[in-house]
Amino acid sequence: MKFTLEIPLGVVSPDAFQSLDSIAEMADAFERAKVDAVFVTDHPAPDTNWLHQGMGHDALDPFAALAFVASASRSLMLHTNIVVAGYRNPFLLAKSAATLHKISGGRLILGMGAGYQKVEFEALGSDFHRRGKLFDEALEVLRLAWSAGPVSREGMDFCALDVEPRPALEQAPPIWIGGSSPAALKRAGKYGDGWCPFFAVSGMSKANRDIAVTSLQDLIERREQIEDVRQSEGRSGNFDISTGPPVKVGFQGKGDVQQYIDGVGEMGEAGVNWISAMVPHGSRAEYIENVQWYGEEVIAKVRGS
Repeated sequence: MKFTLEIPLGVVSPDAFQSLDSIAEMADAFERAKVDAVFVTDHPAPDTNWLHQGMGHDALDPFAALAFVASASRSLMLHTNIVVAGYRNPFLLAKSAATLHKISGGRLILGMGAGYQKVEFEALGSDFHRRGKLFDEALEVLRLAWSAGPVSREGMDFCALDVEPRPALEQAPPIWIGGSSPAALKRAGKYGDGWCPFFAVSGMSKANRDIAVTSLQDLIERREQIEDVRQSEGRSGNFDISTGPPVKVGFQGKGDVQQYIDGVGEMGEAGVNWISAMVPHGSRAEYIENVQWYGEEVIAKVRGS
């Protein structure tokens, strides 16, 4: 089992987290805790009401921010959780991802999703109602752009004629598809190297709750749907599944840690091989302490060391 943890690079308490020294300190804490990857999200222009209603969150630009994490670490995987495909021209997205993957020594995990904030799509000049088609188009363009040689591709909003994106990648980053809708499951099977669903939780918007995974059995059934698509597409090989257990861990002993660890084990039996978690961060010192605690009380015990 591998673990990916959120690194808090949003605008909350920027002085505590948004600096070279703080990123270096956090990266060191992650590596000492044997964390496998860190993740950031993608909200270039989030809706104000959503942002201030308790469920809102944002972050620095994911590719720029993770480049600094890469420079401060040597083993951490760099996980976008998630990049919204329709927010960017797919060739620009391919360039940003390939650059980060190249300079980090092949450490990028490109988590991608269709997105759900209509206000944000409109602010960025993108069509919310075409987000699924834009996502599929981006997934096709990424593979073309990362391969060596010229590319010709006409899209909904672009026309690329005999262009040659650089850098070409000998080993492309794995693409994990976010979401649990029927379209997301089909997309994960057809294009993805992994799937990152989420469980329904209290306080979640109705739109997200309607498509969220509701139980371990539900996750297994949706995973089987993805496998059916993969077989029909003639795809084989490694396929990652990343999510967090429905049971939330209580940091610093505030809760039943063994129940959480048991939940991780059940997730593993269901085919999950990456666990994602968000770490409380009232201050940077508290955040570092909680990362260390998670490494000692969860990661080490799950791995039996």
